[in-house]
Amino acid sequence: MTTMVCVFCGAREGYDSAYREAAQAFGETLARRGFGLVYGGGKVGLMGVVADAVLAAGGRVVGVIPGFLTRAEVLHAGLSEQVLVDDLFERKAVMIERADAFVALPGGIGTFDELLEVIAWRQLGQLQQPIGLLNVNGFFDPWLALFNHWVERGFASAHDITHLIVDSDGERLADHLQRPAAT
Repeated sequence: MTTMVCVFCGAREGYDSAYREAAQAFGETLARRGFGLVYGGGKVGLMGVVADAVLAAGGRVVGVIPGFLTRAEVLHAGLSEQVLVDDLFERKAVMIERADAFVALPGGIGTFDELLEVIAWRQLGQLQQPIGLLNVNGFFDPWLALFNHWVERGFASAHDITHLIVDSDGERLADHLQRPAAT
């Protein structure tokens, strides 16, 4: 059975070309290592870049997209499997259900929404899959500092974030995706 990695990332590419390059390289890494991709189903932004890279390298890609986004012409038509859902809540539920690991690449509000949800589920003991951050050019550094701020102020425990796999190199990050995450 193929290990499915759920990737959360931007529907935009951002201003730094390193984000696009990292998304492309990470998609190629997933396919080369035999991982499948489950993601938000779009053809735009870093989402489209990582999906295209997995597909071009012969990998399996499952897109999960709500119907209203297909009308906005962001639906990626060339995927291995496309799952149409009713709304963003169902989209996250399906992606989480199908994932053996989670990785966030640079992105915006939707990326952080999805990432925080899996971190919260893990905190509550509802999932144990590895959660990684591909920290391209320090993209997640301010967010990780905010997590540490929450810990310092007593609103989170260090245990809530020590399980995160943070690396700026997609190859090293992928090394951790089949291993059981530390509890």
